[in-house]
Amino acid sequence: MPSATTITAATMAHCSSSTSSLYPKLLSNSTFRTKCTPIPRLFTISANSSIHSTHFCSVSHSATYRRSLRRIPVVSGTLTVESTTLYSDEKDGKKLLLEVKDLTAVIAESKQKILNGVNLTVYEGEVHAIMGKNGSGKSTFSKVLVGHPDYEVTGGTMIFKGQNLLEMDPEERSLSGMFMSFQSPVAIPGVSNADFLNMAYNARQKKLGLPELGPIEFFSHVYSKLDLVNMKMDFLNRNVNEGFSGGERKRNEILQLAVLGADLAILDEIDSGLDVDALQDVAKAVNGLLTPNNSVLMITHYQRLLDYIKPAYIHIMENGKIVKTGDISLASVLEKEGYKGITTA
Repeated sequence: MPSATTITAATMAHCSSSTSSLYPKLLSNSTFRTKCTPIPRLFTISANSSIHSTHFCSVSHSATYRRSLRRIPVVSGTLTVESTTLYSDEKDGKKLLLEVKDLTAVIAESKQKILNGVNLTVYEGEVHAIMGKNGSGKSTFSKVLVGHPDYEVTGGTMIFKGQNLLEMDPEERSLSGMFMSFQSPVAIPGVSNADFLNMAYNARQKKLGLPELGPIEFFSHVYSKLDLVNMKMDFLNRNVNEGFSGGERKRNEILQLAVLGADLAILDEIDSGLDVDALQDVAKAVNGLLTPNNSVLMITHYQRLLDYIKPAYIHIMENGKIVKTGDISLASVLEKEGYKGITTA
């Protein structure tokens, strides 16, 4: 279990929805907000850093927040797996990355059923897109994958790199190589981009048994990523997403992906609210991060994103399950005939 002081992208997944009740509670809690306390080991940026010269503060998690890092509730469907066996499955020389079988889930508070048997398989080096009407379960599916506490899994299995996701906290899912960009990225007042990225990067380095980077070495690492997302260096000095435009927030999400790296990047409506130029910048950055060993799962309403990031597979979601899967041509059919023409075919 990671230390309570560790913040990663999966931590923020608790708050990925603008309607989430958890994040406002965190910000209103005085023990979560920044305090001028000794810098913890993962929080390696210091006042001597050349990144900026202001006084640095750490983030202390409240008991409320630590309790929110519980394992996602599982009513049924617990599975014991041997990771080496499952992760050795291959297709055309590519390792199996994610396998979801018969996944069902409900909203934790109301018990309303929202996922009704989702099945999905993703191998290394693949780009997948999930499309569907509003309320079809697309974003809920992505949140369940990363362990959002607003949902309870009631059945089925989720295996990532041979590991049972139902037995992993959000932190553990992130550190194992899963990344989620938010549909509505949240701001973190008092925490700079440089601090956040350095801390999250070192947390994953530690998980992988690799050397952590001090502020100077990390600055060199992150500086090389800025051009990829067409961002200036002063973005590192700004608080995470605070005062950012929609396009800046989405670029910042992809900067986090570029810095942290991921085996599976889940991009939830990353095209929403972007003008053409910003969309092209974001798409170019995502394409630049693709390798034969990592994969992308995109969630979108519109074909325009698929014009820039070409998926090998398109999945149509309806009533909480994937009802049709095809190649890129499926998007053209959708553009001409709408969802009715696809789901009734």
